[in-house]
Amino acid sequence: MVATAESCTGGLVAACLTDIAGSSAVVDAGFVTYSNEAKRGLLGVPGDMIADFGAVSEPVARAMAEGAISHSRADVSVSITGVAGPGGGTPMKPVGLVHFASARRDGRIMHDSHRFGDIGRTEVRMKAMEVALNMLLERIAE
Repeated sequence: MVATAESCTGGLVAACLTDIAGSSAVVDAGFVTYSNEAKRGLLGVPGDMIADFGAVSEPVARAMAEGAISHSRADVSVSITGVAGPGGGTPMKPVGLVHFASARRDGRIMHDSHRFGDIGRTEVRMKAMEVALNMLLERIAE
């Protein structure tokens, strides 16, 4: 079973997975945690972690992936948190920066990040969805 924990993609990954007939056999849960409060409340991401590193960070992406595992029946999860734009970017976290993580129930976690650039909100979200789906496929194939 798989679970998703999405912020900037707003459920695109879960929607893509559930577009496939029979997906209920493999998709357990999809968490859309756009706000910091949702990340804390639904996934258990520590508030001090968000305060220290920001919502768009490797630690938060990892915690989101772990939270998706611990709050579902999934064996594998994928998480996405980023700055889709057009605003919200900073020099350290520019528009187009997206962090991804994937967790397994056995505790193994992997992280990746991409700087897609200021290519438009829709394009950042679509590219992030593609990366997340590929990450999920890689983890399932392990």
